[in-house]
Amino acid sequence: MSKDNDYEKINKGLIKVYSGILWIEENELRKSTFNDLTIKEMHAIDAITMYNHQTISQVAEKLHLTPGTMTSMADRLIRKGYVERIRDKDDRRIVRLRLTKRGRVLYRAHRAFHNMMVERFLKGMNDEEMKVVKKALQNLEDFVDEHA
Repeated sequence: MSKDNDYEKINKGLIKVYSGILWIEENELRKSTFNDLTIKEMHAIDAITMYNHQTISQVAEKLHLTPGTMTSMADRLIRKGYVERIRDKDDRRIVRLRLTKRGRVLYRAHRAFHNMMVERFLKGMNDEEMKVVKKALQNLEDFVDEHA
């Protein structure tokens, strides 16, 4: 098999997996009790996390959004009951985002989906194969970081 053929198969595989994951997430979201959310809002909830109460600017940076776009999204998530604004304990001028109970339930469900996906991805791999996968993913992350 030629290197060009390998690259083409890998390219097609990456596109299929990326598109497939988005389709599954959107489809499951539409069927769930969280069907009032868009896929971008769900990913914002994931970026807010249950543990670190971050500012809108911090979440915007993680999602590669402008602070203004993230502010609008945060306003929608607050209206829908997934997120709330809280004042920083040390500096009351700083406003942070925190998931509500409903937001935490969605966060856990989304994480469970990703955990199932990773388990399936790694199924049957030995330690050496996992090292190769981790190296390949790091190369891909580096590429994304360079272009973000």
